[in-house]
Amino acid sequence: VFPEMALALWKNFLQIAMKRILQQRRLSLYNGSHGYNEELIKKKLQQFSGGSINLSKEDSGIAILTLNNPKLMNAFTGTMMLELQEKVTELENWKDGKGLIIHGAGNTFCSGSDLNVVKEISNSQDGMNMCMFMQNTLTRLMRLPLISVALVQGKAFGGGAELTTACDFRLMTPGSEIRFVHKHMGLVPGWGGGARLARLVGSGAALQLLAGAERVGPERALGLGLAELTLPSADEAAALGEARAWLRQYTDGPAAVVRAVKQVVTAGRELPLEDALRTEKDIFGTVWGGPANLQALVKRPKHK
Repeated sequence: VFPEMALALWKNFLQIAMKRILQQRRLSLYNGSHGYNEELIKKKLQQFSGGSINLSKEDSGIAILTLNNPKLMNAFTGTMMLELQEKVTELENWKDGKGLIIHGAGNTFCSGSDLNVVKEISNSQDGMNMCMFMQNTLTRLMRLPLISVALVQGKAFGGGAELTTACDFRLMTPGSEIRFVHKHMGLVPGWGGGARLARLVGSGAALQLLAGAERVGPERALGLGLAELTLPSADEAAALGEARAWLRQYTDGPAAVVRAVKQVVTAGRELPLEDALRTEKDIFGTVWGGPANLQALVKRPKHK
C-alpha cells in the first residue's frame, strides 16, 4: 500500500508543479532560453528618463492609466517602459479591479517610442531585448482579469497604435487617428501589435494598415472593427467621463463575476479549444454557488 500512496502523492505533486510552470510561462513570453536578459535591458532603459505612467484606482473598480509625457506626444521614454511594467504588476495584484481605461495626457494618446531611446539602443541585441521586454508587459496587460479600454484622443502612432491593440476595446474621439507608422521608420511592429492587429481585423486589413502605414480615423476604425465607438466629445475630461460611462455597462456587478467573464474570454482567445473548455470549467467552479450566484437565484427566477 505504501509505495502506491507515495506514487499517488508524487503524481499529484507533478500535476501541481506542471500547473505552476504553465502559469509562470503564461506570465512571461520570454526568458533566458530566448536570449532575453531582463536585468540588462532594464539597466539600459533606466538611462532614458522623462515622463511618467500614472495609475489611479477608483472605488468603482475601474482604474485609469495615464501616459504622461505631453511635450513628446506621450512617447515612451525608457523609464516609462519600466513604469508600465510596474503598473501592470500592481494591476495584477488588485483583487477588486474590474476595468481599466488607458489614455494619454494633453489630449493625445501616444506617439510610440521616444526616438532618443531608439537611437541609443540601435544595436540588434538591445533592440530585441527591448522588444521582448515590451511584448512581455503588453501580453500581461492583455491577460489582466480587467475589461480594458484604450481611449484614443489625438494620435496613436507606432508603439502607441500597438498599445491600443493590447486592450479589449478601443474608443476614439472626433479627429483622432490610429496609425502603424513602422514602415516609414524602416521597421515592423515589435511590441506584439502586428500579431494582435491581424487577430483583430483579419490578415488582409492588417496587411493594408502595416504595408501602407495608413491613417485610420474613427469612421474607418469602426468599419474595420478596430474601434467600438466614436465618443461625442474631443475634450480630455469629458471624453474620459464618457469612456467611464461606456465601460461601466460591462463592469457593473461583483468583481468576482466580471473578472471571471474576462478570464473565460482570454482562455477562448488564446488556448486550443480543449484547454479553453477546461479553463472555463475551472473558472465556472469559482463562481458556481458563490455569493452572486446564490443572490441571483433568490432575486431573479429566470423564466418569468
